[in-house]
Amino acid sequence: MESTAMITPGLARDLAVLGRLGEDTSTESVLRGLTTALAAGVPGCSGASAEHWRDQRVLVSGSHSELIMLVEGERDLGEGPSIEARQSGGRVAVADVLSEGRWPRYDALASRWGVRSALVVPIEVAPATLLVGLYSVRPGAFSPHGAHSLADMLTEQVGVAMSNMWEFEEVRTDAAQLQEALAGRSVIDQAKGIIMQTSGCSAEAAFEELRRISQHHQVKVADLARLLVEEHQRKSKR
Repeated sequence: MESTAMITPGLARDLAVLGRLGEDTSTESVLRGLTTALAAGVPGCSGASAEHWRDQRVLVSGSHSELIMLVEGERDLGEGPSIEARQSGGRVAVADVLSEGRWPRYDALASRWGVRSALVVPIEVAPATLLVGLYSVRPGAFSPHGAHSLADMLTEQVGVAMSNMWEFEEVRTDAAQLQEALAGRSVIDQAKGIIMQTSGCSAEAAFEELRRISQHHQVKVADLARLLVEEHQRKSKR
């Protein structure tokens, strides 16, 4: 008997939580949270997978390791519902792998892992594509009507979560680059001070000397300054 209601209050709550960001938030953590929420919250669902495609690179997550192996095996075979969903941009359902005739090699692989029915929902979250797979150990677990409602909810909630995460990663990257730049500036100032102390030159002349040596040895000024400071510290300790 098919499940018609695929969205439960618990699932709605868990999907909404995906958009909350923290220091440990990453693509991996969002996908892991998504597959865990689907496996626990969709009636009749035994497990879930998520494929994050961006620039021809894919990151795979699953509520169970067997499903990760199934998704990767499908990609090796070159046939199956996830591949069709990615190519067509539409939802793909498998009512029963034992009577499914479109992908015989995939059907054999899925049945080997205990999967009887599946539903794959593609979600466009520019610049990436997300393929969300739901799997059941019994046939006919996912109704067309329920799949439509679930797809709409996933598109909204997961789209928000991924967009928030990418913005957060950009801010975090900018902050790290700024911190690195400040650290580089600090060590350059230290190196200039060492040169000024030993040669009695001005700050401008010390920096020009650093730049001249860095160009001669083809190293960054910050890296050269760091080596100079470390060598000075070693000599001071001796």
